[in-house]
Amino acid sequence: MKAAYIKQLGDASSIQVGELPDPEIQQTDVLVQVEGVAVDHVDTYVRSGAYKTDIAFPHVIGRDMVGQVIAVGSAVTAFKPGDSVWTNAMGYDGRQGVTSTLAAVPADRLAPVPAGVDHLQLIASVHSSATAVIILNDVMQAEFGQSVLIEGAAGHVGAKLVQLAKRMGLNVVTTSNERDFTKLAKFGSQGTFNYHENFAEKVTALLPAGVDHIIDTSGNVDFQTNINLLARNGETTLITAPKSNLFTFNVRDFYMNQKHVNGFVISHASLDQLQQAAKTINAAFSQGLLLDDAILIKHFDDAKWAHAALETGQDKQNRIVLVP
Repeated sequence: MKAAYIKQLGDASSIQVGELPDPEIQQTDVLVQVEGVAVDHVDTYVRSGAYKTDIAFPHVIGRDMVGQVIAVGSAVTAFKPGDSVWTNAMGYDGRQGVTSTLAAVPADRLAPVPAGVDHLQLIASVHSSATAVIILNDVMQAEFGQSVLIEGAAGHVGAKLVQLAKRMGLNVVTTSNERDFTKLAKFGSQGTFNYHENFAEKVTALLPAGVDHIIDTSGNVDFQTNINLLARNGETTLITAPKSNLFTFNVRDFYMNQKHVNGFVISHASLDQLQQAAKTINAAFSQGLLLDDAILIKHFDDAKWAHAALETGQDKQNRIVLVP
């Protein structure tokens, strides 16, 4: 099979594209003919060694894949040849990645592609959509009627958070560039604020009792600003960090008002969390939601370029999808 792989940890130049032996499936595995693979920042962390995880070399890169089942193990009953499936849980914790023409995937890490949904649009979405679902449902345990401020809401994860929070009945407010206000209002934001301005005053005016949940997708908001905006018992969740890797804040105000801070990376999500998230986002996909990403389609041969592009921020608007 053709695959993009590494023989050792390193920078993007360590990626090779060539022939590897076809994978063999075990009783609980499914053999999939790969149609497309999304490229995520987490892929670069695994490849470089920044994210510590078990790897057997040569290691096929890539985590999120959509394709068609061509064979199933003897114990598999949920899928059959010809089914369209996707996964977002390969390429780490000892599992081979999926940037290959064939992939052997454990059946419990696969989900069906809903009828009528564009396969490449779907796989471009699943990483950010699953991240958003798990943050809202499991990390924050957000409840109907609560308020949530999503910072950097026009980004890939931010846009998914807005749509899902609206579906959950949350009172959603957002920060973004002004050019994205109309889109975010359509997604469900009830208050759109320009992150280049002093949005904190405007958020406070709209929600004087404070915000129940804040999600910073950018790492560019002063931590103290978010602490000040939180209601008592409120919480903020970080999915990235500032370039300085440092925050300063008023500790006394933080603990006396029982405020909380969470950190989240999807690579630490449990199998159950991933499976439940797959059901939620598949339901949304079936209704035409969460499929708003602009996609740049490249080939497996461009894997080295794709990793370098992510690491240098060459193209922040598009989600990169590699096809065989």
